[in-house]
Parts: sequence; structure tokens; C-alpha cells
Amino acid sequence: MKSIQENILSDLKKAGNKEKAEFFPKFFKVGPGEYGEGDKFLGVTVPIQRQIAKKYYKDIDLKSLESLITSPFHEVRLTSIFILVLKFGSKTTSELEQKAIVDFYLRNIKFINNWDLVDSSADKILGVYLFKRNRKLLYQFQKSKDLWKNRIAILSTFYFIRQGDFKDTLHYCEDYLTHKHDLIHKATGWMLREIGNRDPKILKNFLTSHVSKMPRTMLRYSIEKLPESERKFWLSQKPFV
Repeated sequence: MKSIQENILSDLKKAGNKEKAEFFPKFFKVGPGEYGEGDKFLGVTVPIQRQIAKKYYKDIDLKSLESLITSPFHEVRLTSIFILVLKFGSKTTSELEQKAIVDFYLRNIKFINNWDLVDSSADKILGVYLFKRNRKLLYQFQKSKDLWKNRIAILSTFYFIRQGDFKDTLHYCEDYLTHKHDLIHKATGWMLREIGNRDPKILKNFLTSHVSKMPRTMLRYSIEKLPESERKFWLSQKPFV
């Protein structure tokens, strides 16, 4: 009789697509020196991974999930993330069980090592858990030299934003003005845009104070939902470099 891990792997492998397995490494930048260097792919689409996660999340325990989240295959790790998110957000999950999921997440954080893995989980697990707790961990991640911890810090605040709490997000965005990586510029711009969707004045105040220092990608993402005339204005304040 197959274990639940073997069943999940079997389902993922059956759903693999050769053409996508060849395309994904280019999309997720896995070449030498790129941010996803060395990652492997089965060629499974996200909707199928979500279906598989939904099929098994109630029955698999964290101990069994450990061998999946550490997999060299990207889709296996992402499916594990989807399972964690479903477990964490279940109405039947106790506070003690949520803490165990957070501990598991942090223990395996080195395997949460691409933007989709971060974006599918940070706000839904750490953001929810830390919203009414001490957020020191996110400040540590903000100061880390690890790209993915930096992105986890800012993306976790997406949950805070949805609760009307913008303070930490604005702090991280200001700190990341000098960050060297485009993936952080995109993430900070995205979070600023989300703040602007809820309170345009706060976004415009941030832009007024920092537009001359903002990486252009960060600026473009942050003003994406503004009227065209306003977008042109803000872009005109930033020399194209």
C-alpha cells in the first residue's frame, strides 16, 4: 500500500507535461547565477497542484509533508505550500495546530525559495499568525541577506494591508528603496499599489517623499492602478535609468 506522500508524488508525476517542464526553468530563472538556480520541474500547472493539495491536505500530517517540501522538484514544494495554507486556514485548525504549521514553515524556510512559493504562503500563514503578535521575526527577515526572506517579510504584510494596517509595509518599502533585486522592487511596488487601492493619499504621500529614489520597477508597479494622467506625472518625476 502506497504512503500518502507516494500518492501525491504519483499524482503530480502523472499530471506532468513535457513542454511545460522544458519551459518552466526559463520562466523561473534556474540557470547558473539566476535566482532559481538548480531547481527542477515536472511540468505541472498550478490549478492541478491546487486540486491535488485539496485532495490530500486533510489526511497528510506535517511529519509526512516534510519529505515533500524538501523535494528538488518545484511543483512538489509548491503543492506542499498549498497543503500548508489549506491546513492553516481550515476552520477546524486550532491555535496550537497553527503554531505547529508556522514552526514547520520556518523550519523549512530554505525550501521556500522562489517568488511563487513565497507569494502563495507568506501572507496566508505568517501574515495571519503574526498580525496580533510580535512581528520581530519579519524585521529580522527584512534585514537578512537572503532574497527570499526579504520577500517573505514584505509579502507577509499583505495580510496586514487587508486589515487596514500599513505601518510595517511602508517601513519595509522605505528600507527596500536601495535593494538591488528586481523581485523586491516588484514586491514593494505591488504592496504600495495595494495600499493605494485602499488609501490613495498614503500612497501619494509615499511617492512625494521617495519618488526620486524609487527603483523604476517599484514605481511602475505602485502607480499601476492610478489614472493615466497621474501615472505620467509620477513617471516624469523619475529620470529613466
